[in-house]
Amino acid sequence: MIKFLRHLFIDDFLLKLFSLALAVVVWLIVTFASQKEAGTTPTPRVFYNLPVTVLSSAEDVRNFKVSPNEVIVTVQGDAKTLQNLQSKDIRATVDLTGVAVARDLRKRIEVSVPAGVTYLRVAPEEVQVIFPPDR
Repeated sequence: MIKFLRHLFIDDFLLKLFSLALAVVVWLIVTFASQKEAGTTPTPRVFYNLPVTVLSSAEDVRNFKVSPNEVIVTVQGDAKTLQNLQSKDIRATVDLTGVAVARDLRKRIEVSVPAGVTYLRVAPEEVQVIFPPDR
């Protein structure tokens, strides 16, 4: 039994010590890498009262209106990126190019955000388009 234990610990001691040190280094790298990733989890941020911009063709001179004309947009990203983000960097638009007069038209809001920021949701998702009265 003593011979077995001596063989287990003493024989090739330097190789065993090197293997142990290498295992500890790998464990430390994995631990610190996972902590770093946990520290960079995306954070959500909500922007209130963002104006809805109406896009229409250049030939269309009608004065479209939408209801509601302001929306709430939720985005997420790196905390440092979101700290520098301003409401003017986010655009909520309704595309009315090629739309003729329609009654009770509802259009989906499209949101564009800068690079490094992810758009999550907009409330409300649709707006009602109000066409100007015919003259």
